[in-house]
Amino acid sequence: MNLVEEIQVNQDEQAILNGLKDRLPDLAMELSRSCGQLAMTVDKKDIVAVCKVLKEHRDMDFDYLADLCGVDYLGKREKRFEVVYNLYSISMNHRIRVKTEVTEGDCAVDSVTEIWKTANWHERELYDMFGIDVKGHPELERILMPENWEGYPLRKDYPLRGKGQRDDFSFVPKYDRQPTREPETKPEEW
Repeated sequence: MNLVEEIQVNQDEQAILNGLKDRLPDLAMELSRSCGQLAMTVDKKDIVAVCKVLKEHRDMDFDYLADLCGVDYLGKREKRFEVVYNLYSISMNHRIRVKTEVTEGDCAVDSVTEIWKTANWHERELYDMFGIDVKGHPELERILMPENWEGYPLRKDYPLRGKGQRDDFSFVPKYDRQPTREPETKPEEW
């Protein structure tokens, strides 16, 4: 276990780290703390193994994938993207954040849908919004944007006004149209 910086861990967090060390002795990780929550960064090749241990080990029991999301560090880091897994153990009442870095040249991570079924929609959103491919996903397709949408809206280099597709949707109000009805207003009473 490779710790870049020495941080204080409580008894539950130490049990989690010991369980990972027992099951994955060659695992390299960086530990950090943000908003009082322990976070670990692991290599993307290890993400499935780490998640599997975190869910199945009796001292951890991270049975709930609360969130899986992406972060774009365009121009700020060597590896542009980060995939973040926010895990919670209902029975143990503890949380952990697991992160992995993804380069723009190899923009893919392995799926964790076999570990948590709820990862299905989270991973589809990751693909749809950031363009990060999820290998082994059972049904990887866009979930929020139309199938023919070009680009990935949560990337930092995505144009702020979109790529012109906004004009194709009739439900998006256009400023040059007249309102269909006048809003109901009540006079102010003092």
